[in-house]
Amino acid sequence: MATKTKSAKKTTVAPLDDRVVVLPDTAEERTASGIYLPEAAKEKPQTGTVIAAGPGKLTDSGERGKLSVKKGDTVLYGKYAGSEVEIDGVEHKIMRESELLAIIEK
Repeated sequence: MATKTKSAKKTTVAPLDDRVVVLPDTAEERTASGIYLPEAAKEKPQTGTVIAAGPGKLTDSGERGKLSVKKGDTVLYGKYAGSEVEIDGVEHKIMRESELLAIIEK
């Protein structure tokens, strides 16, 4: 007899206007010298990967302004930027493009 397995449904998020969805990088667990950090001492990362980007802000003329970032870009954002949301059990940030500080090129 075959068993049925539940497939994990992946949620699709489509940000509006000039908003982007960012998957924050993981916090460092050790210092450069190798000392493990307790959970309370870890700093939240201020970098992440753009998972989705909106169509752009609607201008007064009725046209959409083009975003400077695209899906897959690594970005730097402010410490208190955006709103934290949980999507499929993973913490993400949704923020306006203006809250992004830089695109990190590797």
